[in-house]
Amino acid sequence: MDHGGHGMTMDLPPFTLGRGLEWSADPFFLTACLLGLGLYAWGVVRLRRRGDSWPVGRTISYVIGVLTVGLVMCTKLNDYGMVMFSVHMVQHMIISMLSPILLLLGAPVTLALRALPPAARGRKGPRELLLMFLHSRYMKIITHPAFTIPLFIASLYALYFTPIFDFLMGSKTGHIAMMVHFLAVGVVFFWPIMGVDPGPNRPGYLMRMLELFAGMPFHAFFGIALMMASEPMVETFKHPPSSLGIDALSDQNAAGGIAWAFSEIPSVLVLIALLFQWYGSEQRQAKRQDRAADRDGDKELEAYNAYLASLNTRGN
Repeated sequence: MDHGGHGMTMDLPPFTLGRGLEWSADPFFLTACLLGLGLYAWGVVRLRRRGDSWPVGRTISYVIGVLTVGLVMCTKLNDYGMVMFSVHMVQHMIISMLSPILLLLGAPVTLALRALPPAARGRKGPRELLLMFLHSRYMKIITHPAFTIPLFIASLYALYFTPIFDFLMGSKTGHIAMMVHFLAVGVVFFWPIMGVDPGPNRPGYLMRMLELFAGMPFHAFFGIALMMASEPMVETFKHPPSSLGIDALSDQNAAGGIAWAFSEIPSVLVLIALLFQWYGSEQRQAKRQDRAADRDGDKELEAYNAYLASLNTRGN
């Protein structure tokens, strides 16, 4: 079956959730998902063999994150997404706003840094190259809010409301590139806000919340724009196959509703993750202060004892 747009896709029966979840793997994403799971498993096993622990919660989060990518790219959802705006929007929202959050909570970069062996002195191995990349100027730019927020917004408006979308949907390669782009944009947007991995731009918790809420209203407005439109706005979805039995405009309204409603889900997830991280950070800070206070207290006690001892010797 051809995944290309503009009427090249074979006629599909009317969409139901059961049909949408049938297996229909995209080779590129299937390979990427299996590779992602395999490398993560290798890292966890390597740490365990060394006697180090790795939080189970992180592993679960990462695996679910990869499975969500598989869900939208390796099932019939991907086939229906080529001809139905509403199904395409479900794919877009999951791969750009849910998958990145789950993958980031899995801390894959931290796992790689702990699992990869350091190179011999004077050499650069995978671990050293990864560290160089993390601290590079390029990373500083692409994780800066002045870059991530406009990119996050432009990925909606500049893509859907220009011919770029139709061009990408016209070929299988273009469609894969667009989905990879959605995932990457989600990762660079959410990483500085709630990623567990070390990153070059890591503002305070309040600033992170502001960054989160700076992008979300534009997402909601995009959904409203699609819902309020009086005619189909995207060429690719203007003439759905008659076998689907759908109206292009009502399908576009449904797509807008999905985009509008979905912008709330990641906001809540990220806020919960942020509050937990903030609380954990405060607890660690308090413990450090307590330890410092204990040391200071011990020093004061020693000084007082020394003072008493000096008085004693003077008296003698």
